[in-house]
Amino acid sequence: MKIAIGNDHAGTNYKEKIKETLEKREIEVKNFGTNNTDSVDYPDFVHPVAKAVESKEVDFGIVICGSGNGASMTANKHQNVRCALCWNEEITALARQHNNANILSLPARYISLEQALKMVDIFLETKFDGGRHERRVEKIRCS
Repeated sequence: MKIAIGNDHAGTNYKEKIKETLEKREIEVKNFGTNNTDSVDYPDFVHPVAKAVESKEVDFGIVICGSGNGASMTANKHQNVRCALCWNEEITALARQHNNANILSLPARYISLEQALKMVDIFLETKFDGGRHERRVEKIRCS
């Protein structure tokens, strides 16, 4: 499995721990995020993640910013990207089960690191339910 990860200054610490955890599980991680806490513009780090998912260079993406909103909005500008802003375990599971989300957006300033790590596990382990949800997911694209 290959994961692209991107973050702004608010998500650097979370990114490092998530990356470390994934690599211990022998998951390849492409790091598109900033590596420090100096203020940066999140789109500069989210667009490369979304492009990697869009082109199928990676299986999934993870984006992290302060609220998760800007990162999610940016990623969702890309065709065939379904980025879900998640703040708890149930929303994370539903994003995969019902929406076939392929990028997880995490709000670093509003969840603990432990929550973030658990949500990453749930996101990667949960399968898309398909069925009636497939029809709905197909209607998301604009073109």
